Amino acid sequence: MEYFIGFLTVVGSLGLFIYGMKNMSEGIQRIAGNRLREFLAALTSNRFTGVLTGFTTTALIQSSSATTVMVVSFVNAGLLSLKQAISVIMGANIGTTITAVLITAFGFSKFSLSSYALPVIAIAFPLMFSGNDRTKSFSEFLIGFAILFMGLDALKSSVPDINQIPGIEEFIGELNQFGFFSIIIFVFIGTLLTIIVQSSSAAIALTLTLCAKGIIGFENAAAIVLGENIGTTITANLAALVGNVHAKRAARAHLFFNIMGVGWMLFAFPLFIQGIDSFIYKSTGISPLDVSSHSEEHIETVNWGLTLFHISFNITNTFIFVWFVNFIEKTVTKLVKSDAKIDREYHLEYIDKGLMGTPELSLLEARKEVAKFGALTQRMMGFLIELFSAKEMKKVEKRLKKIQKYEDITDRIEVEIGDYLMKVSEGELSESSSRRVRSMLSIINELELIGDLLFQMSKNIEKKVESRTWFNPEQRNLLLSMFEKLSEAFVLMNSNLSGEYNKADIEAANALKIELRAMADDIRKQHLQSIEKGDYNVKSGLVYTELFTACEQLANHLSNVTDSIAGKV
Repeated sequence: MEYFIGFLTVVGSLGLFIYGMKNMSEGIQRIAGNRLREFLAALTSNRFTGVLTGFTTTALIQSSSATTVMVVSFVNAGLLSLKQAISVIMGANIGTTITAVLITAFGFSKFSLSSYALPVIAIAFPLMFSGNDRTKSFSEFLIGFAILFMGLDALKSSVPDINQIPGIEEFIGELNQFGFFSIIIFVFIGTLLTIIVQSSSAAIALTLTLCAKGIIGFENAAAIVLGENIGTTITANLAALVGNVHAKRAARAHLFFNIMGVGWMLFAFPLFIQGIDSFIYKSTGISPLDVSSHSEEHIETVNWGLTLFHISFNITNTFIFVWFVNFIEKTVTKLVKSDAKIDREYHLEYIDKGLMGTPELSLLEARKEVAKFGALTQRMMGFLIELFSAKEMKKVEKRLKKIQKYEDITDRIEVEIGDYLMKVSEGELSESSSRRVRSMLSIINELELIGDLLFQMSKNIEKKVESRTWFNPEQRNLLLSMFEKLSEAFVLMNSNLSGEYNKADIEAANALKIELRAMADDIRKQHLQSIEKGDYNVKSGLVYTELFTACEQLANHLSNVTDSIAGKV
């Protein structure tokens, strides 16, 4: 029973550490907000700036998993290319070593931040009730930072010394009897450990603790660190399961890069360990490989040696593979093949109801899906114009089926995007994020109404064809001129949807709406005049009225979309 309670205490300490890391990372992401996205997207013009971007982002948010999931999301949303993503991921691997430095410097040194954790929480806690989103996020960051070191302190206290665990020396000794394969065993342990705790930082903290307690030696701990580099890729690969083919390739590139890195390091491992040992011995006079000493100075030296190994491996690995970004890109492209089916059943490309990132990332992906929804309605408008101009019955039937299919899609994706946005809104959102959710919900409602109107117009044209009634040349030209002007409005709407919401061209959208209303009024007047003259076919006249009235309604909905983009909801 005592061992079971001890085990639960270790797990609880690790959980406290991970919770603090999560709060700290999410707090800094909320503070950075749009700037973090812009920073990631803007500074990846070549492989070297991409590496620097990945390093800086991970060093700031203290989570390589968060950075890689963010990168996968950006590739999924079309904001980063696969080549850019690979270089950012390489930089993230270096950035994660900053966490190891912080843990070693403040968690295992004589100066321990855990002593100041409660005062930090006391300062940060009142800030949580601030009305300012950035202040509230900053308080979350500080509280997360404090909890992280409280968890680390609890972990150090809960892990027993080697002499308190019966049979552990014999067990570790048996694992060390297999030579080169012993290293592979410890690499596997590190991979499994990181997959279980879902945090390379937490896994490194545990490894440093086990090393400090003398349970594992420096060499074994270094092998576990290598395994943690592979295990940390699981988060991005889980995130990519619900992503598109580009997101899957970015996640596989992360896995491929880390496995290849561990592969070459296994052969250079003895040389690398000796190099680290020589450097530390010359600097401190203490050898990390010396297993006879368990003094405080020796433990600190071993932990710094392990941190140095972690840093040097990731920097060397990135320096080697940064020259092979094109090769990695080609390899993962071959490994993850794209679905080449033409006109396959529509599905959401950027979002899924499964794994979700932070609200910022979720809204970014939802916005890309909304933009795709807008492009879909523009395609429907194109089909309608083709239907109106079609003379062959075969082409008429083909276009009618297309519009019917797209109208079904608009109904479905309004519900799916709406459900996704409602799920996002269940989380803790800033005021600006809440406005964006309201804005997008309004937009998808307008887009669905546009789809309904276009479908209804297609049914009116079908009715005209079946009753064998025809418009005169003047009626055809007037409707075509309205269709042409509506096409301009669709182009403008989609330009606004794909750009930054705060830069939407409202004036141009209003001008087009006014112009289309004026055109509809002119057509209505001319139509009434033709009725007075007696130049009137009842059946074609009814369809004609329904079509130009629908055009006027379309103009209103298109303008409403732009108003919603600008936040006028």
